[in-house]
Amino acid sequence: MTQEAFEKLYAACYMRVFSYVMTLACDRSQAEEITQEAFFRAFSKQDGYRGEADQVTWLCAIAKNLLLDEKRRQKRRGELPEETPDPARGVEQQVIDRDSSFRIHVALHAIEEPYREVFELRVFGELSFREVGEIFGKTENWARVTYHRARLKLQERMGV
Repeated sequence: MTQEAFEKLYAACYMRVFSYVMTLACDRSQAEEITQEAFFRAFSKQDGYRGEADQVTWLCAIAKNLLLDEKRRQKRRGELPEETPDPARGVEQQVIDRDSSFRIHVALHAIEEPYREVFELRVFGELSFREVGEIFGKTENWARVTYHRARLKLQERMGV
């Protein structure tokens, strides 16, 4: 894969991989680091990509393995996570939250562009409507309307 092709892959897949890692890590800075490392590993070991799965799936698998490795290292060193789980929240609620998050990502994956990307940039990227509009070369109002439509599509797919 050429440098240019890899840059296109990075631009196309970064938010999807980052949002996946963010769901697992629940820590923005750790998710950013893991996502960057996943792309670096993918580029440096691209001959390991057999083409059996979608490139995003491959990148997410690399990222998940990197995150698991990091969690193991933290556990061996006896480090506590920065955010300790709230004991008031039961295990049942944590499982429900994780399941809901997974269902949202599955539904989001099925939404067509530009709705999916606008939603991801706004929610996971925490960008303003003005910034989202600038990325697409559109107006802030276009970004607001597109985001609203994306939310409606997501709710429809989730049966909410």
